[in-house]
Amino acid sequence: MDFIYFLLELLTNTKDVLLELFQTYGTLIYGILFLIIFVETGLVLMPFLPGDSLLFTAGLMCSLDSGLSIYVLIPLLIVAAVLGDNINYAVGRFASDRMLAVRVKGKQVVKQEWMDQVHNYFEKYGTKTIIIARFMPIVRTITPFVSGVGKMNYKIFLPYDILGGVLWVVSITLAGYFLGRLPFVEDNLEKIILGIVLVSVSPMIIKAIQIKFKK
Repeated sequence: MDFIYFLLELLTNTKDVLLELFQTYGTLIYGILFLIIFVETGLVLMPFLPGDSLLFTAGLMCSLDSGLSIYVLIPLLIVAAVLGDNINYAVGRFASDRMLAVRVKGKQVVKQEWMDQVHNYFEKYGTKTIIIARFMPIVRTITPFVSGVGKMNYKIFLPYDILGGVLWVVSITLAGYFLGRLPFVEDNLEKIILGIVLVSVSPMIIKAIQIKFKK
């Protein structure tokens, strides 16, 4: 219950939660931020963690003489994001053949032709998908797993995953760092964080609406 409350607070009151963590744990907050980003990207069952707003707020805190260093934070969180993705990819790859073996009442639940379709998609569009998905909550957690399930060539997956991780962490963290001291941003931080979340999920909403109307 306390964990759920913490997640809700982190989603709705990111700045105050991070400030409280920093006051309580000092520089150990680097490890906490690393863990949150790693879990969001590395565990396919934890896609709801607030990666975008967390990066923005962490960048903002670095600009407010809080004791956090942007030069430590950015490389650390890039490693967390890329490492999480690669764990997720490995789990998907490991699960791929085992998913084909699952049967219910003698019928194969996941068919080989579906796996082939996923594989073909990632061979054709995987590079773009990996980079774009990085900026979309939930999708960025699922994509590495599905890439592994589809057995996307790891030599292709890895460099594009690193590129996506660098672009994601650097752009959003620096946005928080440079915009954080503007009076408008400070006075409307909660609304801005909500806006970041809405903008992040809007492509999924638009796609869902398009699919619904096509039907």
